[in-house]
Amino acid sequence: MPEKIASEENLAHKEVPGESTDSHLSRLKLLGWSGILFAILQSACTAVIAISGIRVAIGLGALAAAAGIHAPAKGFHQDAIRIPMMLLALFGSLINLLVIWKIRTLRSKPASQWRQQPLTPSKTNSERLQIALSLLTLILLTAEWITHPMIHRVR
Repeated sequence: MPEKIASEENLAHKEVPGESTDSHLSRLKLLGWSGILFAILQSACTAVIAISGIRVAIGLGALAAAAGIHAPAKGFHQDAIRIPMMLLALFGSLINLLVIWKIRTLRSKPASQWRQQPLTPSKTNSERLQIALSLLTLILLTAEWITHPMIHRVR
């Protein structure tokens, strides 16, 4: 009985003449890398199409602004869309600032000093960028809130 099991194991591990395990592995690696390459190409194509659509929208918006369209805004600028988006941006930027503040206060506590490692410059720059973008969002929201009634003569 053990001889039968041993002979079955030998058959399972038997190689096809002229092919080695290295060639199988290299084919699998080639197949994996070709899949990654095609995924990158697909993503690049999608990005180009998306950017092209955004450029068209910006161009049409600039054309409409240059033509002097002073009619009340419809579509994306109506209050049903504008106000919830402004609230979403407000809450998102405030939560972002709150989380960064909480991270920094926890990092500065004496209880956490023993396990702290110095921050990398990229991590510090990332936090600074997040703070700057959150503050910029708050400034733009304030500007929209102040200037919207002036521009659209809302009473």
